[in-house]
Amino acid sequence: MQKVDHHIRQRDRLILAVLIFLSLVPAAAGIYRVISLAAGAAVTEENARFHSAPFPVVVHILSSLVYCFLGAFQFAPGFRASHRNWHRKSGRVIAAAGLASALTGLWMTLYYPAAANDGPTLYYIRLVVAPAMVFSLLMGIYAATQKRLQSHGAWMLRAYALGLGAGTQVFTHVGYMLLVATPTGPSRDAMMALGWLINAAVAEWIIRRKFRNSIHTSDHGLSSVKTS
Repeated sequence: MQKVDHHIRQRDRLILAVLIFLSLVPAAAGIYRVISLAAGAAVTEENARFHSAPFPVVVHILSSLVYCFLGAFQFAPGFRASHRNWHRKSGRVIAAAGLASALTGLWMTLYYPAAANDGPTLYYIRLVVAPAMVFSLLMGIYAATQKRLQSHGAWMLRAYALGLGAGTQVFTHVGYMLLVATPTGPSRDAMMALGWLINAAVAEWIIRRKFRNSIHTSDHGLSSVKTS
């Protein structure tokens, strides 16, 4: 039993370390942006769109911080199992933060001018990602109200994977920069899309693996009942 508990704790630490690590760079950039806006930093071509309408970007950054960091603990199985009441209560806050993050992200896509190094397709990619995140969150919330916990977990994982895209995009951009050049235009669009695709693919792999394991466990339990 102690070995099992030790394994669960190790797995929790690994999951939390990976998810929090992926959140750190975009979180630092977001905090810097909020501080700059609050301090009245000089308006430049790069940040003029944020100064003209700061509320959406501030809400986006703050809600994303809550969603990414607090949400990480929802996906640590041992922590979740031993803090079920916390899981349910914090889940409401996390879901609200996720919706705020996705909806303000969609607003910024629609109404902010594009950044100078954005390519021609990033606008449309974001128009897919933000609604997909909102849809996943709403499906996860609905599944929870119906007590379909496996479906709830799957939809929430899909939403979190999309929300954590900014963390993976740091590595896709750095990798491209080291191998080729600074991504700009179509290459930037590709690296942004790749970050979301990697996260979505990993999420689907985890969901399918859990589904196969649950079937295997059910079959094993049924065969045990029959033989007994």
